[in-house]
Amino acid sequence: MAQIVRFGGIGDEGTLAWVRNTEIGYTSVSIAIAAVWLAFLSVSNTRSPRVIGSGPEEYRRIASSTLKLFGLIAIVSLVMRVDLARGYLAIALPAGLLGLLLSRRGWRRYAVAQRRAGQYLTSVLVVGGRDAAKAMTASFARDTLSGYRVVGVCTPSRRFGDKPTFEVEGLEIPVIDDAMSVVEAVKLTGADTVAVAATERLGADRIRDMVWELEPLGVDLVVTAGVVDVAGQRIEIRPVANMPLVHVEKPQFDRAKSFGKTAFDFCFALCALIAIAPVMIAAAVAVKLTSRGPVFYKSERMGIDGKPFEMIKFRSMFVDADKHLDALVAMNEGAGLLFKMRDDPRVTKVGKVLRRFSLDELPQFINVLKGEMSVVGPRPPLRREVEEYDGNVRRRLLVRPGVTGLWQVSGRSDLSWDESVRLDVSYVENWSMMQDLLIIKKTLSAVARSDGAY
Repeated sequence: MAQIVRFGGIGDEGTLAWVRNTEIGYTSVSIAIAAVWLAFLSVSNTRSPRVIGSGPEEYRRIASSTLKLFGLIAIVSLVMRVDLARGYLAIALPAGLLGLLLSRRGWRRYAVAQRRAGQYLTSVLVVGGRDAAKAMTASFARDTLSGYRVVGVCTPSRRFGDKPTFEVEGLEIPVIDDAMSVVEAVKLTGADTVAVAATERLGADRIRDMVWELEPLGVDLVVTAGVVDVAGQRIEIRPVANMPLVHVEKPQFDRAKSFGKTAFDFCFALCALIAIAPVMIAAAVAVKLTSRGPVFYKSERMGIDGKPFEMIKFRSMFVDADKHLDALVAMNEGAGLLFKMRDDPRVTKVGKVLRRFSLDELPQFINVLKGEMSVVGPRPPLRREVEEYDGNVRRRLLVRPGVTGLWQVSGRSDLSWDESVRLDVSYVENWSMMQDLLIIKKTLSAVARSDGAY
């Protein structure tokens, strides 16, 4: 494509003057670059089964190998005095990289759809004690799109009361007594990956023997580090004294309070308010004309470090809604300390529409401009909720609450209390700007589908 755009066609392409009395057509140059490009992608293991379909790491390797290739082309051109057309390269690099990323994204979406249908799954045999095995199985069950399906747990069956199965996340997982060898368990379950959930019980020698035993079967072995909800950028594996040590960086909530995030929040909120001004005006008029009371509803919420502030929303309930809360507590459908009802009688007709598409939350961008909230962050809690927090849940308050967050893109009101807390704490400790951008993108999709909104 770069050749056609730059030179007007394949047959009338320019030639590359290199050495005396030697002219090479750009068709040959294009073929050579494409071949070397494929080689760079292969050397970078961009098609490794452990990487393909994983998303960020796959894209990172593609971008890295592409930039290395064109860096090499630039060096070779300079050293060997090869006069490559700059316009040709200026088209080939971004167009080729974009095409690679889009094609991988398309295949990834296809793989995700297949995994939802029960295809393209990795069958896993979990080896370890009861608690560790159940925790690992539950993690795999929650993240169905990762493609791992637990087909058996090799553990002392007496710990399960000699039951042939145990239930995790609604799934019945076969239990295989550890008296049976791992090789026999693999053959029995048909697993193609063995996941070790408790290394202290097996020991270094047994794990090494397991690698040797699984090698003829072509079965992979993975070992958990025993940590959960830690993002990849906080983990680094370093071999020390013949031991692979997993170095876990400190939680990154300080970075979530940095000047860079604050500046991004302010600029994004300002641009968002300007862009959605017509929608907000229409919503304000609808609220005012259809029910008695103010347009905005101000609710006390607890911000960073537990400092209270007034969160602004479009009023979606009748004016005296708070007075009827005690009568509805028994019908609470929310999780944990949250009060939610799918058919709350206090919600106005216009309020139902606003809530369905999260339009009632748009004025919160004003709170962002005031520095009380962030665009992305934990859910803003009520004072009565914070008073019930224990030590772990209070980590939510280490950063500013957000207009959206992991809780918003993961089911909103449909989440359990424990899952909501886990997502918020995970966000606080693993913050990154890239994660914020991905959450904003996913929020638009979640709002359009009205997932968990009521």
